[in-house]
Amino acid sequence: MVDLSVNLAGMRMDNPVVPASGTFGFGNEFKDFYDINILGSFSFKGTTKDARFGNPTPRIAECKNGMINAVGLQNPGVHHVIEHELPEMKKYFHKPVIANVSGFSVEEYAYTCERLDKEEQVGILEVNVSCPNVHGGGMSFGTSPACAAEVTKAVKSVTSKPVFIKLSPNVTDIVSIAKACEEAGADGICLINTMLGMRIDLKRRRPVIANKMGGFSGDAIFPVAVRMVYQVSKACGVPVMGCGGVSTAGDVIEMMMAGATAVQVGAANLVDPYVCKNIIESLPSECEKLGIDKLSDIIGVID
Repeated sequence: MVDLSVNLAGMRMDNPVVPASGTFGFGNEFKDFYDINILGSFSFKGTTKDARFGNPTPRIAECKNGMINAVGLQNPGVHHVIEHELPEMKKYFHKPVIANVSGFSVEEYAYTCERLDKEEQVGILEVNVSCPNVHGGGMSFGTSPACAAEVTKAVKSVTSKPVFIKLSPNVTDIVSIAKACEEAGADGICLINTMLGMRIDLKRRRPVIANKMGGFSGDAIFPVAVRMVYQVSKACGVPVMGCGGVSTAGDVIEMMMAGATAVQVGAANLVDPYVCKNIIESLPSECEKLGIDKLSDIIGVID
């Protein structure tokens, strides 16, 4: 029998499959489709210090082999999440979850993470540094090694649980940013977040989405994600969560061979709500075909 279990920065998981933040809500919408406790874990909806309505509509644009979104971090704010969402979640999900956190200043990141760190259900804090730095001219924290390290240090100083920094692929040198986060105390790296994309409505002669540009995700970005996971896992000594274009059991295995300890499934959840269930159920047979007895043995096998 194939052993699918992995250990992610001290958090033991029955399998490496993790629905990505922004595609799974707080799990409530998916629990009626199947028992979501079969998941390794899931990363819940990106949470900020204060409630956010998000960007104006339309927010979604279809693409070949993917989609573009500019939802704008719509969420009820950390206090509502702690008081309402987490108690509800406890009723239907009985494993540690990954708390995805966003912010617009170093202080906001630290504030939100400090509060979620105290919650029993939270096993890992996933810090999304793709947000605009309001004190740095609007550039993303994740485009600068120094800024990413600053956020990492601030969050680590007020938390005790493992901190994974989720990085943007919209950079020239992903390795230098990942290494800066590791040196600042990060317990792991998550990559990749969405790429930057745009679609134009030919008849209206205007961008399809109100924000003009948005995050491009889906099957088309998988090779970029595999490349970045490989580069970062070879350069850093902390575990990596791979994300980007994953939709099959084979994709999970490929991402793990590149160096990922756990693998997030994002846009595919919006196409097929059963995709994570199907991947988990398919993993044993895919492993048997490849002569894999223990899934954790293949992490980073590619030289």
